[in-house]
Amino acid sequence: QVQLVESGGGSVQAGGSLKLSCVASGLTRRDYCMGWFRHSGGEVREAVAALDSDGSTTYRKSVKGRFTISKDNAKNTLYLQMDSLKPEDTATYYCAVDQRGRYCYIRESSLPVGFGPDTHWGQGTQVTVSS
Repeated sequence: QVQLVESGGGSVQAGGSLKLSCVASGLTRRDYCMGWFRHSGGEVREAVAALDSDGSTTYRKSVKGRFTISKDNAKNTLYLQMDSLKPEDTATYYCAVDQRGRYCYIRESSLPVGFGPDTHWGQGTQVTVSS
């Protein structure tokens, strides 16, 4: 059974930084996609960053240049380094893993490729950015 445990959320002032971590266990395939999503209020959960099995990364336009997704294979841990945080980044952030394939990427105006009904989710970690 796949389990994802996030940590690293918190409250910071605008311009500050946070680093989220997600420890994955129970993965059964060598190739899989990982990503970070966020949900704020009544908005739809949106994809923030994706990392595929080949190491390719994609980002939502609003975070590109400020957020960095990375993975430590030895620790089975996914990270999201968030710099220059803005109040609009306030949300609950979720780690996601999908073992159906090796390629995934974010599309600005459509659902992300590589994530769907079989995606596994973490419990979420709250990020609050004050102005």
